[in-house]
Amino acid sequence: MKNVKVIGSMVLVSAFIVLGSAGISISGEGGVSDKGVESRNEKWAEKYPLHYKSWKATAENDEITDMLKKKPQLPILWAGYGFAKDYNAPRGHFYALQSNINTLRTGAPVGPNTGPMPTACWTCKSPDVPRIMDEQGELEYFTGKWAKYGNEIVNPIGCADCHNSQTGKLAISRPYLERGLEAIGMDPKKVDSEDMRTLACAQCHSEYYFKAEEWTDKEGNKKTAKVVTFPWDNGLTAEDMEKYYDDIEFKDWTHKISKAPMLKAQHPGYEIFKSGIHAKSGVTCVDCHMPTRSEGGESFSDHHLASPMGDIESICLNCHEQEADELKAVVEEKLERKEQLMTIAMDNLAKAHLEAGKAWELGANEAEMKDILTDIRHGQWKWDYSIASHGSFFHAPEETLRLLAVANETAQNARLKLVQILAKYGAVDYIAPDFSTKEMAQSLAGLDFKKLVDEKEKFRATLLKEWEKQAIEKGILSEETRKGMSDKTSYNQ
Repeated sequence: MKNVKVIGSMVLVSAFIVLGSAGISISGEGGVSDKGVESRNEKWAEKYPLHYKSWKATAENDEITDMLKKKPQLPILWAGYGFAKDYNAPRGHFYALQSNINTLRTGAPVGPNTGPMPTACWTCKSPDVPRIMDEQGELEYFTGKWAKYGNEIVNPIGCADCHNSQTGKLAISRPYLERGLEAIGMDPKKVDSEDMRTLACAQCHSEYYFKAEEWTDKEGNKKTAKVVTFPWDNGLTAEDMEKYYDDIEFKDWTHKISKAPMLKAQHPGYEIFKSGIHAKSGVTCVDCHMPTRSEGGESFSDHHLASPMGDIESICLNCHEQEADELKAVVEEKLERKEQLMTIAMDNLAKAHLEAGKAWELGANEAEMKDILTDIRHGQWKWDYSIASHGSFFHAPEETLRLLAVANETAQNARLKLVQILAKYGAVDYIAPDFSTKEMAQSLAGLDFKKLVDEKEKFRATLLKEWEKQAIEKGILSEETRKGMSDKTSYNQ
């Protein structure tokens, strides 16, 4: 009945059940709107009640895990960048928009033209994004500050992010994915329903950067858009994208301590998944994260997206001929290996930044530091790329461990070179300062955490409330959809 491949001690089935036409099942048919993008998730519930009910269950995944507290190396690694302020483990899709609004990274704007981030920072958080792109054009959407759309982007990740509002079928809602596919030799017009079971997720679970693009609006005004762009021109590996960025001399920021021109991996889930055994065996994202369920005699694809480890029996054991406990133990062992290598790499990278900072302080020059800063840039990129997609150790464990090993070696090479520089300037015995707590690390990174929190809380009590009021008046936000929503953050627990 099925084509079975034996991989090590595991048995993996490479044939999977297709859930109707691209994931839409018999609890409803067709679209929910005659034209445009229907971004209100509750409107989809009228035709797809079981899908909506399961999606709403992502509200249960509301715990805040402060990763800066759990991994205090992070504020050092990201010194001078927004992630050093605030970074939490992901919650359910229901909270994606709230997390984006609450994070200290998006700042505390006081009007539509203020704040640290561009509009692009909304891009993967809401179906209102494809609605605005449809209504105003992609370039207009990508122009301006994050606060520009505070009263427009109000519905969390949901139906129209992945489904066409007229047909109900899976569809690409972000044009930049089509351009990315063309870069790797895929024709977006020839993507079928099976491809879409992964590409619907790839729209947001991929590495990207904000590419500046000059354009002129219909009134003749010259503008600059910060367009989400996938760096796939050379391929999908970490080294392919590293070369892409190096060739165009791109940097996300200049490190505040080491002065290295840094890259920040976003969440290259699709890319690292493609390198793993599941993708190579024909598995799609839907197969593991959206299994078929039955309720009241109807079948539907479960939209309560979470780790398959929470339901091994009905997900993993459809393909793996193992006991649930045995399979869970294998995955946990892989995770432990990843955590160990990740910690070693993070420690060495953080110390390299601090040692480089000391070298600059003592009088090192650019010629002496150039190769060292390149090593730090490349080492941190591979570390970040290997873990930023969260499930990387599961999707592609061998590739994850390889990248962490290379990242660590590159960081150590930078530190060996720094020993010589520090010795030259009379600091051969220099030891990097303690960064064993979040507070210590943020202090070293030059952050005034209390000031950031006070400004954010003022924003949440004023402008944010006004945004919500305006969205309700426009009819694009229903207060009912937010009932029962918790309002947790890492800074007010």
